[in-house]
Amino acid sequence: MFTGKYVFSQLMGLVSSTSFQTIVNRHSGDYKVREFSCWKQFLCMAFGQLTHRESITDTMMCINTVANKSYHLGFGKGVAISTITRANENRSYKIYEEHAMLLIKEAKRLYIDDNKLEIELKENVFAIDATTIDLCLSTFFWATFRTTKAGIKLHTQIDLKTAIPEFILFSNASVHDVNALDFISFEANSFYIMDKGYVDYKRLYRIHLSNAFFVTRAKDNMNYRRLYSHPKDIKKGVIYDQTIMLNNHYASKDYSEKLRIIKFKDDLSGLTLIFLTNNFHLKATDIALLYKARWDIEMFFKWIKQHLKIKSFWGQSENAVKTQIWIAVSVYVLVAIAKKKFMLNQTLYEILQILSISLFEKMPINQLFQKTQLQYFKEQDDNQLTLFDL
Repeated sequence: MFTGKYVFSQLMGLVSSTSFQTIVNRHSGDYKVREFSCWKQFLCMAFGQLTHRESITDTMMCINTVANKSYHLGFGKGVAISTITRANENRSYKIYEEHAMLLIKEAKRLYIDDNKLEIELKENVFAIDATTIDLCLSTFFWATFRTTKAGIKLHTQIDLKTAIPEFILFSNASVHDVNALDFISFEANSFYIMDKGYVDYKRLYRIHLSNAFFVTRAKDNMNYRRLYSHPKDIKKGVIYDQTIMLNNHYASKDYSEKLRIIKFKDDLSGLTLIFLTNNFHLKATDIALLYKARWDIEMFFKWIKQHLKIKSFWGQSENAVKTQIWIAVSVYVLVAIAKKKFMLNQTLYEILQILSISLFEKMPINQLFQKTQLQYFKEQDDNQLTLFDL
């Protein structure tokens, strides 16, 4: 019989305590703290995420109910609700932001040989998008959005080969998506896939000057002139493939070089889409497949909203909200790391569901997942036939 660590402790054991404490010390997170350290705060919040708790009260009640196991789980003695509430309000969210980015770096190393794309590319492929999280204006007055509601926006860059987030930026929901491009460092020879909301010629030209490539959708009112046409394959959905120059004075001033425009019809959805890119080497059908892969960032947003607690918040201040979201991101990445480290075959959704009811088990994690009956944890059937219906 296995008499070692609880499943929760095994999972948290994947986090480097030394690296975590280094970050805490950098931000003086444990300054004048006697009992409830930043590490214990992280454990409590991660426990709430993993077990789908609805509130901080719910989380602490669950933790204090198993007080006889608290020491082995890392919580120590009972924690008061006011203690963790003050910690979320006052301890810098930067601690958990840096920790999440450290976990992301490790996950990227583990998934470096993975490739979920339908085409073979040596270059990195990223998707950039944003999602809005609605908040109550009377409670979250600092997150101004409209006259009757509040909200924050989560700007994200995700690696499409691994589904691991690369860059995350918070802003008020009123900030336009395209502004996130000002904070991204573009890698040479990498591809950046975006929807038409990111068409800003000055910013797209910055990507071009970085020797990187972008793929987006052309706006309906784009004014351009055709220089020449490339061979097309109508049977594969390519209606035309052209090299163009922009006509409008300001647009041509912001982007003064040639662009490539592709009109493509997806037979499965029946949609006709027009792509805009600065890449002239890939086939037109490959450009369409790259844009199709952009759906994965939508699935990432859907996954964390459905399975992690970021729609109901356990604190009211900006610091508390950002602390909760960064710990939620850490849990997502930690589950991805566990999938690799323990060589699990299940999806992230299945792993999270199984963990949520097994954290108090004393069983090796890989053995736990070998014995679990997966028919009770079926992944939701996302319609992959309508990926272009965005």
